[in-house]
Amino acid sequence: MTRELFWLTLTVILTGLLWVPYILNRRQVRGLGGAMANPSRNDKPHAEWATRLMFAHDNAVENLVIFAPLVLILAQIDYSTKWTAYACAVYFWARVAHVVVYTMGLPVFRTLAFTVGFLAQAVLALAIFKVL
Repeated sequence: MTRELFWLTLTVILTGLLWVPYILNRRQVRGLGGAMANPSRNDKPHAEWATRLMFAHDNAVENLVIFAPLVLILAQIDYSTKWTAYACAVYFWARVAHVVVYTMGLPVFRTLAFTVGFLAQAVLALAIFKVL
């Protein structure tokens, strides 16, 4: 497994687990039946942090759709450098930071973390065209 695929795997696992805390909050707020019911406009709202975590999860999924193909293309063309590995690690940690600061409600830091992740994706895209 390449270093890039390792970081992709960790990113997929992280993204796949982000729903757990906000569903636990939903269970706490709405009860077991309410947590398993279909959504309704009359539902009791989540805690503010849980709502922000839901948005962070949505954002993580949306960006995984960009990150994963970039890493898979690099694997397919058998291109791996210290810069592509570093970009994948930076992307993973930027996503971790994004989730944490978004959930905490720190908007400026959320934007900074997102931007760092975007720049890491840009490095991967440039590497595919062997600009790096």
